[in-house]
Amino acid sequence: MGMKEFISNWKPKAKAFFSTIPWKNLLFFLLFLTLAFIFWLMLFFQKENVEGTYRIPLKYTNIPDDVVFDNPLPANIEISVSDNGVGIFRLDVKKIDSLEINVGEFIREGTNDVQGDQFRQLIRSKLAPSTIIRGYYPMHISLATSKLQHKELRVVFDGEITTSRANLVADSAFFIPETVMAYGSAASLKALRAATTEYTLFKNLKATSQLPVKINPVEGVKFVPNEVEIYIPIEEYTERTVEVPITALHMPTNLDVKFFPSRVKVSFSVTLEEYKKINPEDFEIKLDYRNFHENEGGRVELELTSSPSTAKNTRISPSSVEFLFENRNGH
Repeated sequence: MGMKEFISNWKPKAKAFFSTIPWKNLLFFLLFLTLAFIFWLMLFFQKENVEGTYRIPLKYTNIPDDVVFDNPLPANIEISVSDNGVGIFRLDVKKIDSLEINVGEFIREGTNDVQGDQFRQLIRSKLAPSTIIRGYYPMHISLATSKLQHKELRVVFDGEITTSRANLVADSAFFIPETVMAYGSAASLKALRAATTEYTLFKNLKATSQLPVKINPVEGVKFVPNEVEIYIPIEEYTERTVEVPITALHMPTNLDVKFFPSRVKVSFSVTLEEYKKINPEDFEIKLDYRNFHENEGGRVELELTSSPSTAKNTRISPSSVEFLFENRNGH
């Protein structure tokens, strides 16, 4: 059976089925249910001493960089309260904001614990005046800290940077800031030589970019900042190919050498600005006789011995050539 036939057969059956539902009865039921809910809300709002339990997130601010907490800090506090129905209803439908604990202020005051009336007042600041606090847990929070040693480290990139086909990284990428401060014990800092970033892939970049990158965490060490920005200069490049002769160095006085071919193609990427500034003579391929004269098969691999710094991604074609020695006296 096709889809159109199925739909044409299904429509009258569905219509007949839904026509059997007593819609008036259903509407009366929904109206009664709505009125019952409204009546229940009215009774609930007038009720006194309604109890409720809530969880408030804790937010720690102004933590000095050179300290570590001796004890784990709780992420939330559980509170038990009572209020009239309206107050409890508001707590149920409204999310309570985070309770801020200003660590720097407590440390300046010489207080290592958040507890007692001070803690209670902090909690009350998030509640309505009519709300009664019956209890809370934990009863106190320890802010005891220990001093850390510190060490300045340069940032090192771990990852991969790729550009679109018409672009290349024009110069070395650098970080903002170039160094970060590491805090930890003497033992944990001793082995650190640099602050390495998390392994990050930057793909198909088309323009100069400044992007965030996180410092790779090290157990027992705190990095400040723990995120830096990497500046990647990108420029538009074009391809160019030149022919470069192969020459030999340190040849014996009685020998000549011939390469097949004697000239090879060198392809490279260059910015549009530098395109006309590069000449074939800027590239050199010089082979040392002492390194290749005993090569089996009479073939030697090629590599550039000199090239302009503005030429990127240089390639030699062919990458190896054959050679043949000849005596200068013709024998």
